[in-house]
Amino acid sequence: MIDDAVLRRLQASLRYTFADEDLLVLALTHRSAATPHNQRLEFLGDAALGLVSAQLLYLAWPQATEGELSQFRSRLVNQQTLAAMARELSLGEALLLGLGERKSGGRQRDSILCDAIEAVIGAVFLDGGFSACHDVVAGLLQSRLSKLAPLNAKDAKTRLQEIAQARAVSLPQYSVVNIEGEEHDQIFHVTCQIDLLSSPTNGSGRTRKLAEQQAASAALKQLQGKTSIKSEGS
Repeated sequence: MIDDAVLRRLQASLRYTFADEDLLVLALTHRSAATPHNQRLEFLGDAALGLVSAQLLYLAWPQATEGELSQFRSRLVNQQTLAAMARELSLGEALLLGLGERKSGGRQRDSILCDAIEAVIGAVFLDGGFSACHDVVAGLLQSRLSKLAPLNAKDAKTRLQEIAQARAVSLPQYSVVNIEGEEHDQIFHVTCQIDLLSSPTNGSGRTRKLAEQQAASAALKQLQGKTSIKSEGS
């Protein structure tokens, strides 16, 4: 069971109080812990999250094209941002997990946290309807929405490629090293190899493209660190 104090704190953080608290408990129940579990609510929450985020972006960027709005949404709603939101809510400590998942660090695993927050959103939708769901999602996304960089800002892969070209080395090479999960809920693990670094960097995401961006971002951070060290020593 989940401690009542934990449930109260979570609802306070969401700024929403459940009429049927059993829905919240179900949303926090991972498939490793019990049946029924939160996968159906995750499915519902994913759809609700997509609709609300699309509406928020549509209103925030009235001049953006359909393609630009899609790019904004992929940056606003992805595994990394959802897991970060879950951590801000201390969602991990509230999860019901099987023994194996608890021992292997499931409370802090991005994929589990991402699924759980989608399930919580689905539970809010069932409990309070679309208006309540909209308010909860908007509250979670608003600060991130205001921080979205302009679309003409270069992504990590583009910047890394430009660095390689400027330094006359081979272009970065990306390789999928593992794919976890079921077909509808896969996590891609990718490495990025560039001659400027002695070892590859890693990235993961719900699509290969997102995983490659994560790996490229990790490579950029390492290169920036090397540049800083060199500058301090010069």
